[in-house]
Amino acid sequence: MRLLGRDLAMDLGAASTRIYVRRKGIVLDEPSVVMCDVRTGKIVRYGAEAVADSGGSTHWPVSGGLPADAELARRMVRHFLRKVHWHPYARPRLVMALPGDSTPIDREALQDIAYEADARTVRLVPHALAAALGAGLSLGDRTGHMVIDIGRDAARIAVLSGESVVATGSVPYGGQAVNRAIARFVEREHGLQLDDEAAETAKRHAHDGHVVVRARDPGTGRERELSLPVEHIFEATTQPVETIARAAMETVERCPAELAADLGERGAVLVGGGALLRGLGRRLRDALCMPVRRAERPLECVALGLGRCVDELGVIGRLRGGRT
Repeated sequence: MRLLGRDLAMDLGAASTRIYVRRKGIVLDEPSVVMCDVRTGKIVRYGAEAVADSGGSTHWPVSGGLPADAELARRMVRHFLRKVHWHPYARPRLVMALPGDSTPIDREALQDIAYEADARTVRLVPHALAAALGAGLSLGDRTGHMVIDIGRDAARIAVLSGESVVATGSVPYGGQAVNRAIARFVEREHGLQLDDEAAETAKRHAHDGHVVVRARDPGTGRERELSLPVEHIFEATTQPVETIARAAMETVERCPAELAADLGERGAVLVGGGALLRGLGRRLRDALCMPVRRAERPLECVALGLGRCVDELGVIGRLRGGRT
């Protein structure tokens, strides 16, 4: 290890935090959650350990790629950084993603958390560009590309031209909203309750035919298996999908005509955990009248894109908004 520390990239997501080490790849992937003691309020667990333990109150301190609870987010970031880069003297250089709708105050808050967590320097890359790089899009020309990133708490749409973000849009309908829509449908139609894990299973495994999940009977408290037809899952998620499609169409309308024409040919790429909803690409393709595909590694696209900025130091200098 160099005395001054490693070069790292951190994708600070609402659902998960991923850390990429230069030339090694993603070495940490844990839920962005902390657990506090219900009596004292002190933090007792982070990440995967917090999810596995039911003995305290859980908090998700990140929303939309930004700290929602600055103190909890700072302590969580420091914990994760020390898991991959603990050294009594070395401090890492860090690359992070900055959401497209961020304000100067948001930018400063994100930087402050990183510095307080012992980062030596912090470089911020536009979130949409990081996602596009991680999805393997070629940004060397001036043609138009669209990235639809469906995170835990929001869906963000961006149209890119070259290495610049031309237009953005967002709606508060992310993967969690899709899960809640499935759970509400099951409760309304079957009188059973799905927890978030079961709804996530239904979302990811809705192949042709049926998907089997475990639901709880609120009257007896017992669990039972429920076979859900895939068409019912599609019906349950109509509202969030249509809302995301409208936001994407409105984003395209704000683009120059030549870029809109490019999108008609090149289409959009789906990234983020919400992209795992089966059939989402086809449904958005029908609504937008353009090709839509899911990235090969949708959950990891932002971390991989930030990692490219770490591996190829010249990349970050070309990206607009890349300097702190």
